[in-house]
This record gives sequence, C-alpha cells and structure tokens, in this order.
Amino acid sequence: MTPSTIELVVTEDDRRIARYAAAAIALTVAEAALPSPLPGVKPGLANIIVLVVLMRYGWRDAAWVSVLRVLAGGLLLGQLFAPGFFLALAGAAGSLAVLAVAVHLPRCWFGAVAISVLAAFAHIGGQLLLARLWLVPHDGVFYLVPVFATAALVFGTVNGLVAARLLAAAALSPGPAPPESA
Repeated sequence: MTPSTIELVVTEDDRRIARYAAAAIALTVAEAALPSPLPGVKPGLANIIVLVVLMRYGWRDAAWVSVLRVLAGGLLLGQLFAPGFFLALAGAAGSLAVLAVAVHLPRCWFGAVAISVLAAFAHIGGQLLLARLWLVPHDGVFYLVPVFATAALVFGTVNGLVAARLLAAAALSPGPAPPESA
C-alpha cells in the first residue's frame, strides 16, 4: 500500500485572506503589548483589518480573517483554549453575526464607522454574555456594561474612521501599472 498525497490548490483568494489575516494577527500581538487601563478594554486594532476586508471582499473573507486572527493570536500569545481565548472567540462570533446583517444595510447610512460601532457593541456583548454564563455566574458583571459600552463606542468609532480612511485611500490609488509592451 502506497501513501497517498493530498495536494491543496491555493487560489489568489487564499493568498489575499492569508495576507490580511497576517496583518490582523500582527496587530493582535502588538496590541497585547499595550498597557490596558482596565482588564478587557482594548482598542481592537485587528478589527480595522476585518472591517476593510468586509467592505472590500464581503462577509465570508472577513469571517476567515477574524477566525484565523483569533486562533493564531491565541496560539502566539500562549492563550489558546484559556478563558481569554474563549472571550475573544465569543466577541468575534458576536461581531461576525452582526456584520452578516450589517453588510446588507444601505451603505449611504451605514458606512465603515456605523458598521464598526455595531460590531464593537456586538463584540463586547458576546464577551459579557460568555463571562456571565461561564466565568462570573452573577449579574454583577452587568455593572461593567457602561464602561465597556463607552469603550465600544470610542474604539468602534476610531477604528471605523481608520478603516474608512484606508478604504478611501485604496479607492484613490491608481493600482499596479499595466505591463509595458515590448
């Protein structure tokens, strides 16, 4: 019996998702080094990448980037399958659920900033829900909602503005030069 080989065909979509996921993972690792004024309050810089991917390529690609970021970030930071990993996964799942709906909202009213704020609130909501159900089985965890909601509003707005700026810059850039004819 001979061993069989499985050959995976790598597409340009796969390469693009890998590049964006690598950028999101790098931002996740860099953000972990930043001091936090309160435990669990982080700017969510990697969400800028997820938002750009959502607006340019759609929900499927954004979901891949988000999931890869959470898995690789947990692995690189030594938190894979620790409570922080599951909180990040719950936040990403909540955010992706809202993004699945938000992508169908009218772009004239729901641009990058509005979608980013919605996703930030969903992220915090998913994390608080998991924390309440698993880590802190007491309703006292909900006393933190105003603090986390304020952080979601501020960081969601800032991340949305950065993503909108990146999207506008990408729309204005001329792109690669056409090949010269011989």
